[in-house]
Amino acid sequence: MASVEQVAAVGQVLVDPSQQLKQRFRALFTLKNLGGADAIEWISKAFCDESALLKHELAYCLGQMQDPRAISTLTAVLKDTDQEPMVRHEAGEALGAIGDCTVLSLLKEYSQDPVIEVAETCQLAVRRLEWLQSGGEKELQNGNTDNNPYCSVDPAPPAEKKSVPELRATLLDENLPLFDRYRAMFALRNRGSEDAVLALGDGLECSSALFRHEIGYVLGQMQHPAAIPALKAALERSGENPMVRHEAAEALGSIGRDDCFDVLQQYRADKERVVKESCEVALDMLDYENSDQFQYADGIARLQS
Repeated sequence: MASVEQVAAVGQVLVDPSQQLKQRFRALFTLKNLGGADAIEWISKAFCDESALLKHELAYCLGQMQDPRAISTLTAVLKDTDQEPMVRHEAGEALGAIGDCTVLSLLKEYSQDPVIEVAETCQLAVRRLEWLQSGGEKELQNGNTDNNPYCSVDPAPPAEKKSVPELRATLLDENLPLFDRYRAMFALRNRGSEDAVLALGDGLECSSALFRHEIGYVLGQMQHPAAIPALKAALERSGENPMVRHEAAEALGSIGRDDCFDVLQQYRADKERVVKESCEVALDMLDYENSDQFQYADGIARLQS
């Protein structure tokens, strides 16, 4: 277990705007993995930063930690209308991920937020908490769904086992509740097959920016090269919501092929700061994964597994 001094040393990197963004990201995910009250406190301090991308990732990490001690920080971020929509959205999603039903009334209130991405996120979070309240986790334990191989805390549970065409039909049906479509999304992700990837790629044409952004996220988790054309198209659409383009860039970085590198280099000077920074972080990810440092760490992990 890390000492207070060790956590503070990492926290100081996170909150230092003079540090390169890639170093601050590494500090953030180190704090996430360390966990505990001190790590949460340092992550919370960074919400005054100017980078929406960094603040979005702060909220994401607090949600994935599933520690109720982060609720007060996330509540303040969700309520702060001076924060960027993508940051407030991620705070709402994180409150749902923690799974503490004491925030239900707050999430219901912000389900009517004038910013559509925030409102839709809070609606999903309400549905997730209500699903938990109704004993929904037993559904997953009974083997009625494919297991999540990514160990992420998702804004909706996967749908019950169905064929890829059936799940695709649900995914793309904009008359259905967003929660049901998200369930189809995560069920397709868990399948991991090429036809599932292509079905998800079709979701990047749907009307909800929040939905398209989540499609980008799950395609990044899957790291399947069949997703590259759809992700490149999303990044290249100049009129696309920056939240979607940012997620497409990070997903391309996760996939890590040469053609991903080329398009990320092209957009690393994009006029949208969140897209520019996402391309920079994605390129750093590619550099790291191709480095001797990564190969050594990966080899040690394999030996220990």
